[in-house]
Amino acid sequence: MTTETQVTVPRNLSLVTAKGRKRKKRDTLAAIIFIGPMTLGLSIFYLWPLVRTFFLSFTKWGAFGGTEFTGLENYERLINDSDVWQALLVSFGYTGIVLLGIPVAIVMAVLLNQKNLKWLTGYRVLFFLPVVTMPVAAALVWRLLYNGRYGAINYILSWFGIDGPSWLTQPGLALVAIGIVGVWLLLGQQIIILLAGLQGVPRTLLESSAIDGANAVQRFRYVTLPLLTPSIFFVVVITVIGCLQMFDLVFVMLEPGNPALASTKTIVYYFYQVGFVYNDRGYAAAIAFLLMVIIFILTALQFRLQKRWVHYE
Repeated sequence: MTTETQVTVPRNLSLVTAKGRKRKKRDTLAAIIFIGPMTLGLSIFYLWPLVRTFFLSFTKWGAFGGTEFTGLENYERLINDSDVWQALLVSFGYTGIVLLGIPVAIVMAVLLNQKNLKWLTGYRVLFFLPVVTMPVAAALVWRLLYNGRYGAINYILSWFGIDGPSWLTQPGLALVAIGIVGVWLLLGQQIIILLAGLQGVPRTLLESSAIDGANAVQRFRYVTLPLLTPSIFFVVVITVIGCLQMFDLVFVMLEPGNPALASTKTIVYYFYQVGFVYNDRGYAAAIAFLLMVIIFILTALQFRLQKRWVHYE
């Protein structure tokens, strides 16, 4: 006994094809309408400035405007400029100090993830407030707190018989003081991201490990922390990128003439000095492009190394 399979063929295949093409054109038009404004904004505010900066890095600006093509002269000057490498070391130092705040953010996120904690929402809002605070306003307040004569920090230290230092005028100490402000500003953002990661940890794994006899520390170390590594990786990446571009804290907290400014200025502050104080915009463009390349290399390196320590479900 044989079974015949009947295949239904459209009576008017050309009509079906025309409808499919019309639907495809309509979908393409809708995609262009939705993606077009974002692509236009990205091109105007990101891609064009990038191309323009790269072009300007090969030029020299005159005192009254106008550009002169100088080839690789700015990059040769860049290699031999000790101020550039000093500013890069300061930027890396500031980044390292702020990265030390990530373990603090992990601990705070774990504590704020407790369901039975009273005033939980209030604590979360309190820690997130620095994120929505303008960095310039925060820098002004912290400059008052760090004041060596009448600052609140030294006043509190005097209660314990400690003679507080001049935080923002000593070359080695100024960077640490600014780094602490950076940790304070980014802590809330890091906590929110890590909280989202903690809430994505399956409770079944925690409950099964508890049944197997694991205590709270062991559950955190062997279950929670490995599953939290994607969030930690994301926090590390955005923290490094943001810290290498730090400018406002140094600009506000260290006034011109401050003895600590020469050894505490970041690479972006040096870019500001060269481009807007000395009006050497071609060389400033080369500094900006160097920073972009460094950030790209570090980000690519972090994505490469994530395979060794980031665990995905």
